[in-house]
Amino acid sequence: MTHTTSTFLLADKVAFVTGAGRGIGAAAARLFAREGARVLLASRTEDQLKAVTEEIRAAGGTADHIRCDLADPDSLRAAVDRAVELYGRLDIAFNNAATAQQPGPMDQLPEPDFDHVYTVNLKGVWLAMKAEITAIRATAGQGAIVNTSSVGSLMANPWLPAYGAMKRAVDSLTASAAATYGPEGIRVNAIAPGTTLTEMLYEWDATAPGTIDQFNARTPLGRAAAPEEVAEAAAWLLSDRASYVTGTVLRVDGGMLA
Repeated sequence: MTHTTSTFLLADKVAFVTGAGRGIGAAAARLFAREGARVLLASRTEDQLKAVTEEIRAAGGTADHIRCDLADPDSLRAAVDRAVELYGRLDIAFNNAATAQQPGPMDQLPEPDFDHVYTVNLKGVWLAMKAEITAIRATAGQGAIVNTSSVGSLMANPWLPAYGAMKRAVDSLTASAAATYGPEGIRVNAIAPGTTLTEMLYEWDATAPGTIDQFNARTPLGRAAAPEEVAEAAAWLLSDRASYVTGTVLRVDGGMLA
């Protein structure tokens, strides 16, 4: 068996990224483009998407964007179809978009809030994978998908019970998809970030001051990750260099759950 290794990790790949307007998703879109992919960025916020897309283009990358609502199956399918329309196929997808919940015990979480977390963080991933697998199968034939989970999916979550539950379900969907579509050459993995300096985390820390410091104290590396560090793990899993990796949940947590 011989392997041809490009200088670029994702050379000639067509990538679809949800939640690409900020945080880990934006970092991933920039990284994927630097690593040679043509990228379609998707999220609900047009101005953020436009800013990241223009930044990628200014750096010499190939990118476009589309507004997409994870709660709307038609919107998701249209976004994935747009990647194929723009670039001719779909090779890889990073399902990163998510919503937070107000931190607090389970009994204090309003039912509409629980339903919203379910719709975006679990159903949205399921809908995205359905559309992406259809597009990969019809165009590139083989490919890879990475879903963003959380270390919160691997432990109890007294303050984020709905968020943790949906992320644990994403782990299960990931494993099921890996087993189902592996025979077709479609790999499906997840990353489980630990403390990561995103807007979501800063908002939580503003609500409950000291949250970041508490997490860092539980982390052997003693600090939070930059979004770019988490994006690197997703890029590797999506690349051909991870060609024998599927069905895994890769912790990117600084050793928090070691």
